[in-house]
Amino acid sequence: MTTAKLNEAIGDVVDRHAQLDLSRAWGNGTTAAADGTHMDTYLDNLLAETSVRYGAVGGIAYHRVSDLYIALFTHFVRCGVWEAVYIIEGLLKNTSEVKPTTIHADTQGQSYPVFAIAHLLGIDLMPRIRNWKDLLFFRPSRTAQYEHIDALFGEAGRNVVDWGLIETHYRDLMRVIVSIREGTISSATLFKRLRSGSRRNATYTAFREVGKVIRTVQLLRYLSDAPLRARVTAATNKVEAFNGFSDWVRFGQHGTVAANDPVEQEKDVKFTSLLANLVIFHNTLDIADVVRELQAEGWIIDPLDLAQISPYLTEHIRRFGEYSTHELGITPDDYDAHLDVDFSALGDDDKAAAP
Repeated sequence: MTTAKLNEAIGDVVDRHAQLDLSRAWGNGTTAAADGTHMDTYLDNLLAETSVRYGAVGGIAYHRVSDLYIALFTHFVRCGVWEAVYIIEGLLKNTSEVKPTTIHADTQGQSYPVFAIAHLLGIDLMPRIRNWKDLLFFRPSRTAQYEHIDALFGEAGRNVVDWGLIETHYRDLMRVIVSIREGTISSATLFKRLRSGSRRNATYTAFREVGKVIRTVQLLRYLSDAPLRARVTAATNKVEAFNGFSDWVRFGQHGTVAANDPVEQEKDVKFTSLLANLVIFHNTLDIADVVRELQAEGWIIDPLDLAQISPYLTEHIRRFGEYSTHELGITPDDYDAHLDVDFSALGDDDKAAAP
């Protein structure tokens, strides 16, 4: 089993899940959220580090979870790595047909270069940023002033975007973006170089300048749009709930990554995501069966109620139950993807309100 095959298997499950009518109660697949969860490793592991954020030794399973509640892609990263380095990589390597154009994250999932590259790749990065009031807002020109929000931009004539720098290096930026899109260079590798590189590097400073523009616009959107804030919170809540669900699924060896080989560690977290996705898919089918039983009894099913149900259900699962190997050769019956419920009544805001 290789990481490529695991990625394909995860993508297959995501595609089947997206074809279920019930998944339409939760989203349309155009948004996703990224977040990491701590995974223990042995102390003698060369890649193990003590995480200041999690207060333990190990690594991070970094997930991108669709608004359909299912994981699109997972990386295993060291605790000392800035998580934003991998936020774009997972979307580009996602093998499923679910292609989000908006990605949410917490404060760890953003920086000026990340905002710039996401925007130039056509991805709308909208993180939930902690202490946003301490961040800089940038003016489009030294003479720009605003009647009600000028205080956000600091002293007049300061914090101004250098449009000349962006124009000078526009072709260089586009070459980098095309290289990322075509897979010639990894976005994770590029982010690492941009973060560790000198500020006198022209490409670095140009990406930062574009990032200043995009983050300022996104902060203004975030402050002025209450429904948007609700969608961001709902998306980040979903990925945090997935972290807890995948941790519950991963019960062997108390969730400790036993391997010291980086390739095996990567496969380890992908196996966990694949298993979690399969349980989510199975739970979604079970929920649909219950809905059909209720409809047969005469109940009227409101799609708004279904939008509030999460497929992260565990009470009915026996992790230490019976494992009948003789059933492996039995071909299961075809599942029914259709559900006789009108989900068109659900708007994006209604779906965003789901837990």
